[in-house]
Amino acid sequence: MPLLHCIVHCIDKKPDDSPALLKTRSETLAHSTALEHLLADINDSYNSKPSKVWGLFQTDHTQYPLPGWLADYVAQKMDFTQFSQLAAEHLKKLVDEINISLSGHLLFAHYQQGMTEYLSIAVLQHSDGMAISADLEVNAARHLDLGQMHLATRINLSEWQNNSQSKQYISFVKGKNGKKVVDGFRDFLGCQEGVDGPGETRTLLKAFSDFVESEDLPEEQAREKTDNLLSYANTQARKGEVVSIEGLSEALDEDNPKAFYDHIRNKDYGLSPEIPADKRTLNAFHRFTGRAEGISISFESHLLGSKVEYDEARDMLIIRQLPTQLKDQLQRNKE
Repeated sequence: MPLLHCIVHCIDKKPDDSPALLKTRSETLAHSTALEHLLADINDSYNSKPSKVWGLFQTDHTQYPLPGWLADYVAQKMDFTQFSQLAAEHLKKLVDEINISLSGHLLFAHYQQGMTEYLSIAVLQHSDGMAISADLEVNAARHLDLGQMHLATRINLSEWQNNSQSKQYISFVKGKNGKKVVDGFRDFLGCQEGVDGPGETRTLLKAFSDFVESEDLPEEQAREKTDNLLSYANTQARKGEVVSIEGLSEALDEDNPKAFYDHIRNKDYGLSPEIPADKRTLNAFHRFTGRAEGISISFESHLLGSKVEYDEARDMLIIRQLPTQLKDQLQRNKE
């Protein structure tokens, strides 16, 4: 990925009333293979994070100044170093105001993937470890621990500039630092939530279950389509890309690539053409299946507790809202 600009600053706020310390760099980092590898590793770590918030910039640039500074940088009214320094100072101010503990290196990277430009901002943590030197001595060593990257954002600059209707050009990690820290980072970005990733993913899975039921597919085909859905959605998530309904439809059925797309278009699911798939919701989605003595049962896991109830004590399944075709067969059998 072509790296356009990258810089690192350092922030240190102790868990007390003392003000945060900020050390800023005066020029961008020189391009190097090591820097490109670091950015690739940061992207991989970011993409693997299961819980993200998706949204857009606030319009009040007085209260939320970062979008305005970013617009000035994109318009070449200020350089990347100046933009990053202003942003770092703003983060320090917020950290002091809400009195949260935050320590790490603050990385800003402007880069391009394909035809799309992105800005990534991440607070990087370190871990202590051991290393063996060229003289075969064991020495203490510090290294970046990207697994502990719980404050990070990626802004799709191209979508922000070219699609005024978009509500999901910003994503940031909803990390393990607590609500106060997450809300503070959201205010630093000047971001408002625009798309409910987990909710959109649940709606997509509901639409898929309805589609499988309406097609009355044999169990083997239903399982194959479920695998195709999860494979496509997880691949997009690993690449940090959204799920395209049209692309998913093609992945589900190469012979009839519009079938699922038409199903969603003809129903009132309220789904956008592209949604940010939530990995945690996807990982919880699978099919329960069982076959024995002339009985074959299969249902999606998310139906357990709603349409399907398991009574372990009586070894029973209670199924509500039976499929129409099954209900018709049972009614005809009574006549």
